[in-house]
Amino acid sequence: MKKYLAIFKINLLNSLAYPAEIATRSGMILVFMFVFFQLWYVTYTASGLQVLNGLTLRDTMWYLLLAETLELGRPRLARVISQQVKDGSIAYLLDKPYDFMLYQLGIGLGESLPRMGILFIIGGILVWALAGAPPDLQNWPLAFLAFSGAWLLHFCVNGLIGLAAFVAEEVAPFEWIYQKLVFILGGLLIPLDFYPAWLQTLSKFLPFAYMMYGPARLFVRQDIQLFIQIIIGQLFWLALLGGLLALTFARGMRRLAINGG
Repeated sequence: MKKYLAIFKINLLNSLAYPAEIATRSGMILVFMFVFFQLWYVTYTASGLQVLNGLTLRDTMWYLLLAETLELGRPRLARVISQQVKDGSIAYLLDKPYDFMLYQLGIGLGESLPRMGILFIIGGILVWALAGAPPDLQNWPLAFLAFSGAWLLHFCVNGLIGLAAFVAEEVAPFEWIYQKLVFILGGLLIPLDFYPAWLQTLSKFLPFAYMMYGPARLFVRQDIQLFIQIIIGQLFWLALLGGLLALTFARGMRRLAINGG
């Protein structure tokens, strides 16, 4: 694993070399969080309640911040693999003495960590000013573990979409569909707590809730039972999607046609 750790360190250092650029590109989260605050402030004011479905306005805003941090900071692996297939550069990567997917994992993690950190800091300053202080520090460790599992789930799904480029080359439509499923069934735009009971139940049988809702919900409200449920769900989906990813890569190598280069 030393080679993959080295790949991670190299990409981490490359990302940290230009923090101002990352901060500039991460500024969009300020727009998102300001719009979210206006919408949810009106919602809570109109309801006349300080707590809706177990969440205060402050809880909802910090939930949305963590969800947006994960969404904006996750690796865009599908686009990367698709482009590598189109320009033929993937031929050079597949010929190297390392596992292709673990190589992509090291790169993605090295690029994501600085981006997510800056996104959280920039967005957190605004949310703190608008809605109040962040959740208690005791919530953070469990949320971090669930956040790590969510990142790996995103990586597996993005990897599967990217490997579709071995056959279709263009994977943007698949990525668009996946993104919308995360938006709705993952609870990115609206926490699942505000969904009808039947839709909440349906979401918990799918991987998307474990990619977004789980870690964000744990961040605002510590719940050991929910944590155990989320970790078990993440481990199940990681085993399933990880195995499917390895199988798809092996099958895809037989059908890959490299046209560029």
